[in-house]
Amino acid sequence: MNIDKVLLLIIVANVLASIKGFSDRLFFDKYKFQIGAINRGEKIRMLTSGFLHVDYMHLILNMYVLYIFAPIIIVKLGILKFLIIYFGSLIAGSVLTQTYHKSELYYSAVGASGAVAGIIYAAILLNPGMNLMMFPLPIPIPGYIFGVGYLLYSIYGMKKQLGNVGHTAHLGGAIGGYALLLLVYPDAFLYSTMTVILLGIPIVLLLLFGHKLK
Repeated sequence: MNIDKVLLLIIVANVLASIKGFSDRLFFDKYKFQIGAINRGEKIRMLTSGFLHVDYMHLILNMYVLYIFAPIIIVKLGILKFLIIYFGSLIAGSVLTQTYHKSELYYSAVGASGAVAGIIYAAILLNPGMNLMMFPLPIPIPGYIFGVGYLLYSIYGMKKQLGNVGHTAHLGGAIGGYALLLLVYPDAFLYSTMTVILLGIPIVLLLLFGHKLK
């Protein structure tokens, strides 16, 4: 697969920033997502944290998933709309995390997962018939089923604070990708109506009852 130059640039930026953060703790701490620092006005962390990762496995997984799903959007919609969805999803993940954890001053996070979640959801809306192989299941999962399941799992993870995983950023990014795809490509309402409805139901429920997750 020929990789788009802009997509390659984003991947390289993630790799270089993450490797720098692995060996330079001051750099990592300066640019990671942290509630207290953001509350003090360091809003840039809501963007820069999306280019840092905890370790090589975290970095490789996010970049691999991005490499797989991003071309679906780039080929169909072009690079500008891809960038709108990517960075919009990244910020959406940060905004939801900031909102949900605003009183936890030492809460911190890093990773491109919010942006990547948005790209996955946009790709599913563009191609709802895609099948995804998810370990350890031996059979492919239709994209729209994966999408609904992922959203519900993220909401559950937020409620239970499962593991060392930024469920809030994942969820915010997925919502961002969903909304931005429909904004830049409203034809999805016509071509993927059922998928739009299925993925929209848990989002609407979250907006209506999200305050009860606390």
